Amino acid sequence: MLSNKVLHKTVQDIKRITSFDCAVWDRKGICLVMTHEKMQKYEKQVQKFWAKADEEAEILQGCQGFFFVFDEGKPIYLLGLEGECANMEMAGRMGVSQLTSLLTAYKDKLDKNRFVQNLLLGNLLPVDIYNQAGKMGIAADQKRIVYVIEKKNEKEELILETLRELYASGRKDFVTSVDEQHVILVKALEQSEGYEEAQQRAREITDTLNMEAMASVRVAYGTIVQEIKAVPRSYQEAQVALEIGRVFYAERGILAYGELGIGRLIHQLPKSLCEMFLKEVFRGGAADCFEEELTTVYTLFDNNLNISETARKLYLHRNTLVYRLEKIQKKTGLDVRVFDDALTFKIAMMVSDHMKHMKK
Repeated sequence: MLSNKVLHKTVQDIKRITSFDCAVWDRKGICLVMTHEKMQKYEKQVQKFWAKADEEAEILQGCQGFFFVFDEGKPIYLLGLEGECANMEMAGRMGVSQLTSLLTAYKDKLDKNRFVQNLLLGNLLPVDIYNQAGKMGIAADQKRIVYVIEKKNEKEELILETLRELYASGRKDFVTSVDEQHVILVKALEQSEGYEEAQQRAREITDTLNMEAMASVRVAYGTIVQEIKAVPRSYQEAQVALEIGRVFYAERGILAYGELGIGRLIHQLPKSLCEMFLKEVFRGGAADCFEEELTTVYTLFDNNLNISETARKLYLHRNTLVYRLEKIQKKTGLDVRVFDDALTFKIAMMVSDHMKHMKK
C-alpha cells in the first residue's frame, strides 16, 4: 500500500493539473487524502461503490466521478473527482494511471528490499543470487561495500527514511533494515574509489543524520567486495566491527573492519586461552581490582609513559603518581613505566573487557 505522503502528493498534482478537487478512499471506506474538506460529503456514495466493487468495478468505472485503482486485478483504492463534467473522465483515468504506476514501483522496490535482506542474512544460494539479481536489473559484478548504522535510540525512524532519500533513489544503492536498531546501506562504488572514500562517506553519513534526523549514530563498514555474492561477507564484517567497537573502542563513532587492530585479534581468541593469560598476568587475581588505577594508567599511556606530563594532566604530585603505579607493580609484577610491561598490562585489560562482554 502507498504511504499517505505519496497519495497526498498525487492528489495535489491532479488538482494542480486538472483543477478537479479529488480524494482517495480505501476498501474500508476511509478517506486517506483529499484536496478539500467538501469531499467528505461523498462518504455514503463511496460505501455504496465499495459494496459493489468486486463484481461491478469495471462497469462502475467513471460513474459519478469515481474511479477504481486496481492491483493484480482487484480494486484497492477509489479515486473521486468533483468539478465540471467536461474532461472529468480523462482526468480520472490519468489519476488512476498515476496511482497504478506508483503501486508497481512500490512493489518493485519491496521485492528488491526483500532480496537485499535475504542476501545479507545468507538466505540465498549463489545460483539464486545471480538469477534474482538479473531479473531485477541489479548488476552482479558491481564494486560494493556495506555500512551498518547503529541507532542509539531505537525510536529514531527518521534514519531509515533519510538514508533512503540520500542513497536509494537509483538502482545501484540499497537501504534496508533487518532489526529495530540497525539500518544497512549497501553502497555501490566507482572503480577508482577505495577505503579513503569509504571513510569519508561514513563521516558524511554521521554528519547528515546528526543534522537532518537529529540522530546520534555509530557507523561501521566492512571490506570492499567485487561481486554481489560477497556482499554478505562485508555485512558480517561490519557487524563484527560494531561488536568489537562496543568492547574496545567505545569512543569511536566510525569503525572500519580493516582498522580494528589488536581489538580484532583479541576478539577471535578462545575463552580458555583468555582465562589462562589473565591468570598469568594477574597472578590468579581479578582485573577488577585495578578500577581505581585505570584512569591513571591510561593517562600515562596517552602521554607516551611520560611521568611528568601525566602528573600534570592528572593534577597530581609526581611522587603520588609513582606511588599509584608501584601499587600495580606489587599486585602484578608489571612496571607500567617500562614499555614491555605497559604493553602486557594494556593487552591484559583488553582481554579482561573481552571476557566481560562474552559473559554478558
